[in-house]
Amino acid sequence: MTARIAPSILAADFARLGDEITRCEEGGADWVHIDVMDGCFVPNLSFGAKVIETVRKRTSLPLDVHLMVVEPAKYFDDFVSAGANGLTIHAEATPHLHRQLNKIRELGCLAGVALNPATPLEAISEIVPEIDLVLIMTVNPGFGGQRFIPYSMDKIRRTRLMLDEAGSTAALEVDGGINRETIRDVWIAGADTFVAGNAVFGAPDPSAEIRVLRSRCGVLA
Repeated sequence: MTARIAPSILAADFARLGDEITRCEEGGADWVHIDVMDGCFVPNLSFGAKVIETVRKRTSLPLDVHLMVVEPAKYFDDFVSAGANGLTIHAEATPHLHRQLNKIRELGCLAGVALNPATPLEAISEIVPEIDLVLIMTVNPGFGGQRFIPYSMDKIRRTRLMLDEAGSTAALEVDGGINRETIRDVWIAGADTFVAGNAVFGAPDPSAEIRVLRSRCGVLA
């Protein structure tokens, strides 16, 4: 298992977005994480298809798009056309999770499911074969810079066990409070993909910080 680092551009300097993405590439980032917020599912507003399209023009890295929105299916076509490689939707946001995951796959994207801290893992236990990525939120979504919720670690371990028992090759991604102090324990718990916003873009040298985060997982940069 190798560690993937997915810097979240929510924490980037948008006046210098192209340069920020270049620095992530130079540091060996694996994916670019794009948070989409609608002001309903979470309090804040963020990016839409235009930003995805702009980022797509600046990098060949996979674009990992996290939809923190109600009625996520309304956005699928536009986001895929804009250049998304993966779409992750919240289990809490749709009563028709199976249908929507299949729609994402039909559009040629990786299909992911995110779970908020209070959402039980059982919410996805029946559809593991349809999932390409599980995103465990280790903070409540909607704001950057929050502290990692400690009891999330057990949920990460149980998710890894569930995926392994099902023979699933889905990525196990963690988002929230990932930094030098937390990433190794999360890696040991079974995660393989790490969303880092403030830890990367708040560092003096984002490129170097990505390499440091990867090294904490015992993986050579």
